[in-house]
Amino acid sequence: MTNRSIRTLSGFFVAFFAVLALRQAYVQIVAAPSIAARPNNPRHVLLDDFRGRILASDGTVLAHTVGSQRLYPLGAAAAQAVGYLSARYGQSGIEEAFDGALTPPDSSGDTLAQIASLAAALRGSARAAQGADVVTTIEPAIQNVLFSSLSRYPRAAGVVLDPRSGAVLALASVPSYDPNQFDSEFPALRDDPESPLLDRATDGLYPPGSTFKLFTAAAALDSGTVTMDSHFDDPGYLAIGNFLLHDNESEATGYQDLTNAFALSSNVDFAQIALRMGTQTFYRYLDRWGIGAPLDFDLPVQTDRVPPQSSIVPGELAQMGFGQGALLMTPLRMALLASTIANAGSEPRPYLVREIVRNGSTASGATAATLANPVSAETAAKVTSMMVAVVQRGTGTPARLPDVTVAGKTGTATNPRGRSHAWFVCFAPAASPRVAVAVVVENVGYGATYAAPIARAALAAALERVR
Repeated sequence: MTNRSIRTLSGFFVAFFAVLALRQAYVQIVAAPSIAARPNNPRHVLLDDFRGRILASDGTVLAHTVGSQRLYPLGAAAAQAVGYLSARYGQSGIEEAFDGALTPPDSSGDTLAQIASLAAALRGSARAAQGADVVTTIEPAIQNVLFSSLSRYPRAAGVVLDPRSGAVLALASVPSYDPNQFDSEFPALRDDPESPLLDRATDGLYPPGSTFKLFTAAAALDSGTVTMDSHFDDPGYLAIGNFLLHDNESEATGYQDLTNAFALSSNVDFAQIALRMGTQTFYRYLDRWGIGAPLDFDLPVQTDRVPPQSSIVPGELAQMGFGQGALLMTPLRMALLASTIANAGSEPRPYLVREIVRNGSTASGATAATLANPVSAETAAKVTSMMVAVVQRGTGTPARLPDVTVAGKTGTATNPRGRSHAWFVCFAPAASPRVAVAVVVENVGYGATYAAPIARAALAAALERVR
């Protein structure tokens, strides 16, 4: 072989190894952080032994690691919000949403951190890195009452909020599951037709029924479409072109003012109000409230289903006025509607995590924020007075509490798959609200019969804890 050939071959190998070196440097320095952050990175499992805790507002442990096992002391009661952690099936809930904080820092994605770790080891001062603790807004006493009350029925969900701040005090869905046994039970959970892995509080979409009259009343009052002195005639039906709309169970409330139309939950009256308001004004207030837009929350939330404005005909608008038609909402969204009225027309941003604590110090914390101001404080006060009438003398009397004035609204939402869904939304004390609740029970019937007692129990438990 000639010297020229040797030089050529040598140059090829030098270039080849240079390319390999550059590629390795790229992987180790540039791409390493993104590779380390991948959820399917096997190194992630090695770090789980040092994963941070998930804590309730009062310090109660909701999730922690003992040895190599992740434990959930509240079990099924908080499973939907807290979630699960599985090397085989992944994560959900807070475990997934705050995985980056809970997981200890992975130095495999940081060359400088690896050098520092090596230096610390040589000095004998190295110790295992710990993940941060995630402190939630959940109140265990309220969570347990809500979950146990919902568990009387096969499928139900509820949310308890502090309307002043948006803090989620409890969030529950049934059926649920035990996250302590998740790996062994997953195949059965996945195939269960009752969908226990579905968080109905944030992912369940339902027609809101008459609870949506909160929105219609507020929008109509705020836009000047109606006043508190407006009167309506309900003979039990309303003809809209060739479409004939009926009250629930062929009821008829007769000639009533706005408060009594609301308290007696007249579908015919609220269909008239929606038609009087008109599609443009109705949709303007949907936009002002953020209904149909993605919701800013710590966990994923299904977006409300609102039919396109261009598709609305009078019969559809009339049905939307009392929460039917193609309108679908989550319990979390309905809790926010109640909270907005409770909070003088200001819609709070809901949040589930209060702070992240790393090495004993707060690394980040949530602050109260406002999503929107869809109606005036004067309008909210008028709707509050009507909600009080619902509980005092209307359809919501099962939600009464001794020595506390409760503002509420029932809902009985018809659906094509069986019996009606039962709804109730409320807040208390009406004059200075500290707690708001939304409850839905699937396929059982009247909201007053099934959902209102659950909301009452959750409300009573929350009022004892929240000042």
